[in-house]
Amino acid sequence: MKRRDFLRTTLGTAGAAATLDRQALLWGGTKLNATDIVHLGPDKIKLTRLAIGTGTKGGSVQRQLGVQGLADLLVSGYDQGLFFWETADAYRTHPHVGQALKRVPREKVTILTKTRARTAEQMRADLDRFRQELGTDYVDIILLHALQSPDWPEERKGAMEVLSEARGKGIVRTHGVSCHSLEALRMAAKTPWVRVDLARINPAGMLMDSDPATVAGVLRDMKAAGKGVIGMKILGEGGLRDRVDEALRYALSLDCVDCFTIGPADRQELSDLIKRIPAVSQAAKAA
Repeated sequence: MKRRDFLRTTLGTAGAAATLDRQALLWGGTKLNATDIVHLGPDKIKLTRLAIGTGTKGGSVQRQLGVQGLADLLVSGYDQGLFFWETADAYRTHPHVGQALKRVPREKVTILTKTRARTAEQMRADLDRFRQELGTDYVDIILLHALQSPDWPEERKGAMEVLSEARGKGIVRTHGVSCHSLEALRMAAKTPWVRVDLARINPAGMLMDSDPATVAGVLRDMKAAGKGVIGMKILGEGGLRDRVDEALRYALSLDCVDCFTIGPADRQELSDLIKRIPAVSQAAKAA
């Protein structure tokens, strides 16, 4: 299938046109790299195009490396130019990230984590515990994790107010949500409090909130509202490992995704991703 026809199938006619315009712009210049600098959302958080994720299958893949093993993986990525690390309370990898932070300058790493807090009291407790577990005075990005209800702004009002206050004090640099339903995602697109969104996106629609065309349309609404968008489930949590180049090419082509996270199982997988991204972008440019 030709790339234009493939994009029309996954994104719809309008989405395909926007994506092809992005490809013409990006691939008319230099290749894209995992280590490209991105300034995310209205708070312009500096990070890399690729985040090292620590939550594959709920974090079980990365936790198998042990605290020191995952810390070594994160530091190895840092040494190769990746300074964006993605974790969550639910992954139980905060201590692993904290161990890695002992070996690099804190101000040179961008950390994203997530909370399931609903009330103000729960959120305050999480902020204190997260910083202790991570070994840092501040967190760059905190997201309300795995939202499903369309009424989440009311249900999580207490947690949202505490995060807004923490952002004003510099304890949190920016905040937002990750969504696990189309209704929650659509609500995030029109909620001003959301400054960053973590969204499931891949060409197969695997483990996503809806089909790729529908999700991409909502993410374009987010971008139009000035929000930062991070892609996740780029490889369908391993389900697209036989289609890695296709999935990476798709993620890189999207005009509505600023950057994305992938959780490698080891250093070899991480190095392979770092090498594949520019190769895929160059191949797409030549196609």
